[in-house]
Amino acid sequence: MILAVDVGNTRIKAAVFEGNTLLESFVFLKKTLQKSIQNILEKYHNTTHLVVASVSDVEKLAFMEFQNALNIYFVSHNDAFPFINCYETPQTLGIDRMVLAAGATLQYPNQNRLVIDAGTCVTYDFIDENDNYLGGAISPGLQLRYESIHHFTAKLPLLTLEHPKSFIGKSTSESIHSGIVNGLTFEMDGYIAEIMGQYSKIIIILTGGDAVFLAKRLKNTIFANSNFLLESLNQTFQYKIKND
Repeated sequence: MILAVDVGNTRIKAAVFEGNTLLESFVFLKKTLQKSIQNILEKYHNTTHLVVASVSDVEKLAFMEFQNALNIYFVSHNDAFPFINCYETPQTLGIDRMVLAAGATLQYPNQNRLVIDAGTCVTYDFIDENDNYLGGAISPGLQLRYESIHHFTAKLPLLTLEHPKSFIGKSTSESIHSGIVNGLTFEMDGYIAEIMGQYSKIIIILTGGDAVFLAKRLKNTIFANSNFLLESLNQTFQYKIKND
């Protein structure tokens, strides 16, 4: 069994895999990392590998407590990936984006793929049908937009995420919800439309913490999978084993 761990900017997500089958997924805070992993291992005591992808400031030492019980592997830029990295600054490309691109390449061969990860930031990653990673875009996620509009103004309130009641906001709160949620939806639809205007046979994968919230608002046909990064992390590790 493999325990895949995604250390994000806000939370840590993990999942236990047997082969390509996801047995159970977990979400926990950084401060509970070691205790949470210990609880998972007590439940799935046949786990042999701990595979970590991190874009956060969590130190590798935090995982080394388990080195006597598990084989620990940290995904890095130096690993073998199933795509050609055409990014002009490859060492600055986030490990999470590389893992997502790997998962899209392995799961959907011979297609143009656009992966949208709606988390703290929204990332767009495009891999063409010849397995060339061409790049993408980064913009603020929903929570960042709510926090920014409150932090950088004098009187606008900090609201929690909810679907707008109407397109034309009839109060300050409704206007904020409409502006943030519809604004990101328009951005996504616009980005997808631009890509579709340039490429055919495109599969669009939406993942991340806000994937379920956003999926039904988008005009285009997408595959919404909130566990896609964890699945991709598992597949990236198996690809490494086969190609070492």
